[in-house]
Amino acid sequence: MNISEFIEKLEAEFDELEPGTLKPDTNFRDLDEWSSMHALIIIALIDTDYDVTITGDDLSSIETVSELYDIVAQRVA
Repeated sequence: MNISEFIEKLEAEFDELEPGTLKPDTNFRDLDEWSSMHALIIIALIDTDYDVTITGDDLSSIETVSELYDIVAQRVA
């Protein structure tokens, strides 16, 4: 897993987000498309694709795509 692949998977979960919009330093909660539903979708995506459990508390403690990636990468290892 690398951050580029991770970002592609995240972008695919946002219907109205143009590919290439997300960057490692993007604050995903600042996206117009972000909602509590997307939080659940991201939690499910990470569980399904990486077999990693991310909680709502995890999501509320981070801001950027890179921070989310780092948590997933640490828990995969």
